[in-house]
Amino acid sequence: MKTDNKKSIPIRVGISACLLGQPVRFDSGHKKDRYLTDILGGYFKFIPVCPEIEVGMGVPRESVRLVGEIDDPRMVGNKTGEDWTDRIKKYSQERVRQLRLDKLSGYILKKDSPSCGMERVKVYHEGGGGAEKKGVGMYAHPLMEEFPLMPVEEEGRLNDSRLRENFIVRIFAYNRLINLFESGFKRKDVIDFHTRHKYLLLAHSQKHYRLLGRMVAAIAKYKPVEFKDEYSRMFMETLTYKTTVKKNMNVLQHILGYLKKELSSNEKADILKVLDDYHRELIPLVVPITLLRHYIDVLDVDYIKDQIYLNPHPKELMLRNHV
Repeated sequence: MKTDNKKSIPIRVGISACLLGQPVRFDSGHKKDRYLTDILGGYFKFIPVCPEIEVGMGVPRESVRLVGEIDDPRMVGNKTGEDWTDRIKKYSQERVRQLRLDKLSGYILKKDSPSCGMERVKVYHEGGGGAEKKGVGMYAHPLMEEFPLMPVEEEGRLNDSRLRENFIVRIFAYNRLINLFESGFKRKDVIDFHTRHKYLLLAHSQKHYRLLGRMVAAIAKYKPVEFKDEYSRMFMETLTYKTTVKKNMNVLQHILGYLKKELSSNEKADILKVLDDYHRELIPLVVPITLLRHYIDVLDVDYIKDQIYLNPHPKELMLRNHV
């Protein structure tokens, strides 16, 4: 069985430095997130960035905010009104280009930050009159433009178990994807990659799975760069669609179809009972997958054994334990 989640080659993930406990905030504080440092830190090599420190603001420092137009705000000091706009824009463009060298597979941003917020950042009206939570941080915006396919999320949203699972699935998948295309690729490599991701893709979007399958079947008609770009775009787009009980049931039943000829009637009945409990949302997804994996190992079904769907991330992360 092929393995993809190798800890010997750390997956690099960019992160707002304050989330690691670095005292870089305006008040010399931090926003350390124990889940990120203690759990995900065991599987990712974090690349910390603090735009406000790196652009030249000190610690402690005057806090800043976004002011003006939603789509093109200015960054100014809260008390003095010092304008950091040109400096933060120049820095951000240069910094995100430098991150290409780090070969990132994901990025975790600090929510609400005027530099790092991914969405719903306050933008204050000129001359007072309140603010609208419709902005994007002045570093986060060019970051997401430079890496449109890379999984990016805010730490606050990772408290939602389903968003957290989807994000981490995408990080591991993106890492496998960039490794596939990193130094050229052969048709056989692409077919193998796509085949192993069949059920993972199907669990997210049946429509996109079929479109990707047609692309792979017609790979000879594409120029290598065109295929790489279009396959990568659609592959990552597929994984942004959330899995559901219905979609997972479809995949689980497909897997059972490969096993049923080798199973006794009692074994099939046991599996169907567990699938029904999952369908009724009485148990988490990890239960039917664990049961099916047991029979896949016992029966030594290679095609299913190599499916990424069964092991999209390390089991120690316990991401499929929510009902």
